[in-house]
Amino acid sequence: MTILVAYVPRPEGQEALDKGIEIAKRRNEHLVVVNASPGGNKEDPSLADVQDYERVRRLLEESGTSAELKQYVRGKNAVEEIETLVETLRVSLLIIGLRKRSPIGKLIMGSVAQELLLTVACPVLAVKSPN
Repeated sequence: MTILVAYVPRPEGQEALDKGIEIAKRRNEHLVVVNASPGGNKEDPSLADVQDYERVRRLLEESGTSAELKQYVRGKNAVEEIETLVETLRVSLLIIGLRKRSPIGKLIMGSVAQELLLTVACPVLAVKSPN
């Protein structure tokens, strides 16, 4: 089985990554970390740059667990990419990060997180960033 982490280069993405490494080690499962963006003309803050990509790759290499990092920029949004991976890999758990929200923001979760929670066909663990 595979644990899938939806990674973004923000504190909530790091929390999801850390939890994914922890659980993959404990369960002795393969870990796949995915960073996805539709691409296009504008900058996407969800897309890991070269330095962050290399930092995550090194963390996975040093983790001592079977892991791989995938980055997709091919016209699909993050939800579509993650749904495809959940369908094609034997995913036992999807881990996503949530950021702290204001009292009003708590009423509405992030659109990507909300869509993943409602659509993927596997258990989802949502972890919060301390920031």
